[in-house]
Amino acid sequence: MRRGQGLAGRTVVVTGAARGVGALLARRLAARGARLALVGLEPDELKKVAGSLPGEAAHWYADVTDHDAMAGVAAAVEERFGGVDVVVANAGVALGGPFLDSDARSFDRVIEVNLLGSVATARAFLPALGRTRGYHLQIASLAAITPAPLMAAYCASKSGVEAFAHCLRGEVGHLGVDVGVGYLSWTDTDMVRGADRDEVLRDMRARLPWPANRTYPLAPAVERLVAGIERRAPHVYGQWWLRGMQSVRGALPSVVTGPLGRREMRKLAPRLAATREARGGLVGAGGAADERARETRGA
Repeated sequence: MRRGQGLAGRTVVVTGAARGVGALLARRLAARGARLALVGLEPDELKKVAGSLPGEAAHWYADVTDHDAMAGVAAAVEERFGGVDVVVANAGVALGGPFLDSDARSFDRVIEVNLLGSVATARAFLPALGRTRGYHLQIASLAAITPAPLMAAYCASKSGVEAFAHCLRGEVGHLGVDVGVGYLSWTDTDMVRGADRDEVLRDMRARLPWPANRTYPLAPAVERLVAGIERRAPHVYGQWWLRGMQSVRGALPSVVTGPLGRREMRKLAPRLAATREARGGLVGAGGAADERARETRGA
């Protein structure tokens, strides 16, 4: 897929496509004539999304952290559609709460899915993208631009995928493959709604400086991602103001995790301690799906 060719007839792979950003992105891309290959851990939901699309679509059950499974999916997608033009590495999970109170396996799983799952996705699909001179979009987050208390695993993983995508851009550009990074702030998805079920975490987020302290509608953010895919952009911002954050990102940690962060954590510490036992593992429906899949595999 070269610049200016549009999406009609192009094959797009979306990981984490069962719900949220991935599902709506698939619908918006299909409306522009793309053929969709959906990857995720919820076969029933993936089937529903694929069945709702106006054009050709197929779905594959796979854990993005499984290199062998992802290699198999990549081969199957090429065989089914004759090539791969765009890959959107969107699969992700989240965990909230103090690091010292976190479940070690859940914390590590956030890093594994968000970072190592993105690595496995790129390893599986970049050869196919090289054959079509395609485009790879890595979904990152505001969490890659600025860290925040109570989000250590998510911030670390999204900072990692941002850096990983930037490295890939330099490595595969001469092959005709473009690599972009997509940034989203708090967007109305199952993941964010799941995190907001924790009253203390919700209150902490509300204390963040504007405009990072509100939840944004999903549809406009996805439309921005689609526009970025169409122009093979190196950076795509789901909310307009995120672009401006890049110019001040060096100063943000001293604000968010400096005096402001310490002050807010001091206020919330008693409530965090009181709710420690009630705080679960991965948040949202996607997190629950990941935990069920791991239980099934005995991982």
